[in-house]
Amino acid sequence: MTGPGGTTLLHGGRVVDAGGRRDGGWVLLDGDTIAAVGSGDAPRAGRSVDLAGAWLVPGFVDLHVHGGGGHAAEEGIEGMRAALAAHRGHGTTRSLVSLVAAPLEELAASLAAVADLAEADPRVLGAHLEGPFLSAARCGAHEPAHLRPPAPAAVDRLLAAARGRLRQVTIAPELPGALAAIGQFTAAGVTVAVGHTEAGMELTARAFDAGARVLTHAFNAMPGLGHRAPGPVGAALADSRITLELVLDGQHVHPVVAGLLLSAAPGRVALVSDAMAAAAAGDGRYRLGRADVVVRDGRAVLEGTGTIAGSTLTLDRALRLAVQVVGVDPVAAVTALTLIPARALGLDSRIGRLAPGYAADAVVLDEDWSVQAVWAGGRPV
Repeated sequence: MTGPGGTTLLHGGRVVDAGGRRDGGWVLLDGDTIAAVGSGDAPRAGRSVDLAGAWLVPGFVDLHVHGGGGHAAEEGIEGMRAALAAHRGHGTTRSLVSLVAAPLEELAASLAAVADLAEADPRVLGAHLEGPFLSAARCGAHEPAHLRPPAPAAVDRLLAAARGRLRQVTIAPELPGALAAIGQFTAAGVTVAVGHTEAGMELTARAFDAGARVLTHAFNAMPGLGHRAPGPVGAALADSRITLELVLDGQHVHPVVAGLLLSAAPGRVALVSDAMAAAAAGDGRYRLGRADVVVRDGRAVLEGTGTIAGSTLTLDRALRLAVQVVGVDPVAAVTALTLIPARALGLDSRIGRLAPGYAADAVVLDEDWSVQAVWAGGRPV
């Protein structure tokens, strides 16, 4: 049966996904789903696109994005829609909407807006609450005045506001009630991440045993990886259940360290943007939550400080850095942008691969891994 968008055949490309590389490959899109894949002789379709040897990869999945194209999540539905559209043009076809710490009533309103947007657009996977359950000592660009412990009533209020669309929450496990809250969130189907924390290896491991399954932007806003005190990164590396977020922009983590992390946790590192409004928009002055941010030469910092305030990264650039600077094998690099983040959310049977039955999300890239074309849900972007 042909889907409402008709069929599109993408052929003659170098197909790369978590299953490996297939030269001369083709992918048949039928409506919003991939109908078939293969190499060599291809089936007929309503539309045929000759890729002429270009790279063809699944659409990127971003677990952590605050804004882009000059817009931020806190602007409401229209701001969220505009920000995600900017990233979609750079290959990110499925996204969470990440929210910084704010008063509880504002977070509840933002979660409701994300739920409305996700119900209207399946490319929006839901919300990621990066705040307010963070350590004041490691708050980064989050406003300390809006941080709070995860009391059961607050957790219930946020879950209710999200209407099942809260996909991920970051928690500092040293906060009062944090381990119980991890259980409360996981029971509601929310992926819990450890981050913005002072916790050491042992407490982080306890958080993982309580149900947390992600480390938010590894190395950033947490104790470092020491040879006697491995910290949260050490706990995550030692636990095969854990996915480690990595902001690969050359600023958050040195490329040498990024390479070590990718080598030490194969198949478990998810490349994320942690992008704020300046991504795909350029230098200037922006807002992140209620904070003033200055962007110069692509580096975003809180005004008057050296504190990094998110990134200006798009995931196509993260892919280029992974392959061209860090030296990651293309299959592993593409997987870190696609199937691994999808798996962290329990969505790896639906998105993140170029395989029959998966979402019709595909990105065409030239020899230098720059985006040439994007299909999201079977529709060209």
